[in-house]
Amino acid sequence: MSAFWSAWIIGLATFNLGICFFLFVWGQRVEIPTLPDGTTGHSWAHGALRESVRRLPLWWVVMSAAMFVVSAIYLALYPGYGSNKGVLGWTSRGELAQTSQANLGKLDPLLARFRQSTVEQLAADPAATRMGHRLFIDNCAACHGREGHGNPLLGAPNLVDGDWLYGGTGETIMASILDGRHGTMPPFGAAFGDAGVEDLANYVLSLSGAPHDAAKAAAGQPKFATICIACHGVDGKGNQALGAPNLTDHIWLYGGDLATVEKDVRDGRSGQMPAWRERLGEDNARVIAAWVYAQANSKEAATH
Repeated sequence: MSAFWSAWIIGLATFNLGICFFLFVWGQRVEIPTLPDGTTGHSWAHGALRESVRRLPLWWVVMSAAMFVVSAIYLALYPGYGSNKGVLGWTSRGELAQTSQANLGKLDPLLARFRQSTVEQLAADPAATRMGHRLFIDNCAACHGREGHGNPLLGAPNLVDGDWLYGGTGETIMASILDGRHGTMPPFGAAFGDAGVEDLANYVLSLSGAPHDAAKAAAGQPKFATICIACHGVDGKGNQALGAPNLTDHIWLYGGDLATVEKDVRDGRSGQMPAWRERLGEDNARVIAAWVYAQANSKEAATH
């Protein structure tokens, strides 16, 4: 802190303390004019309520005086009076370093134990999943939601429904978190035309038993067999090695209505899961993966 700003803060603090102390003393000595009945003459409710004058109670005087003593002691012990460092030499940075070190002292043994377990094993450990959920909220909830239910507007998948684009083992979840994913669905609007896109979208909907036009679906089947099976497979069940989704279930990343599926086919999609290795490290990613794995394999997910 420069000498100017130090002097500025000292001046402000002294001025404010001086004003407060003056009002404290003056408030006990000032004489307020009163009428013979002891009131000031101010009244309300047509004279039913009248303002009286009383001396400040002793408890208030003692407490207020004590506050001045406490403030003086505080400014002597801690920084706050310009560049004065205080007798204790306390700093917020030092306090943060001390508490962080203490926290690491408690955290390191716990993380060391977690490193000895697989993600699947940690999914049954309440301490690991509790930590994983906290880290998930801090780092992943912006896209996937606080409880991992995803966001179709962002193309962020639901992580707790038991359905996976790249696989749901602890190893693949860890890979997704640490190294990220980049899924691309190429556009086919120019190749198929509007009618072809509509036919193909109806065929895709037919794979999961969703409402569709049977005639258009039949017309779209050859296009699917020619182009789409390369990623989604002959039966449309997808390919986790490529991140190609299963089209035969009722789970949709961007939405399962006809208009949305047509948009997927016509314009394509490009989804990006950023890599978190540098930010999180393997220890934090492991407990996040454990929490995700636990939610996806819960009874609720199994009955989805």
